[in-house]
Amino acid sequence: MTPRFSITDDQIATVVHEFYAVARTHPGLGPVFAAHVTDWEAHEAKIIRFWRNAILYDRSYDGNPMQVHRAAGNVRLGMFDVWLGLFDSVLKRHLPAETAAAWSDLAHRIGRGLRFGMMDAPNAPPSLRDPAR
Repeated sequence: MTPRFSITDDQIATVVHEFYAVARTHPGLGPVFAAHVTDWEAHEAKIIRFWRNAILYDRSYDGNPMQVHRAAGNVRLGMFDVWLGLFDSVLKRHLPAETAAAWSDLAHRIGRGLRFGMMDAPNAPPSLRDPAR
């Protein structure tokens, strides 16, 4: 399959490493990650595989982000905007503008899906409320 956009493995790894360096020290996101991630090297490697799958169609990722975020218990809807803001700033610092914009668009689409999935409790009827409001 043709990749969604042109990017290298090194660029993906740089963005992931930089994002988590910032997120770990963020007053809102840092404690959320600290409650769940004990092996940062393994976590970042898994997220690199996630993005390689999402962008390059490299099928080395094995996981379910929706399930992980729902099961965490301390992830709140408003955190996705913070996460995406930090992620966008890392993209802009480390990638060419066109690549950063393409990855940002993909990340925001994934973020919308996760937000909608987080709105509904397991076994509950779906909520039709827009999480952005």
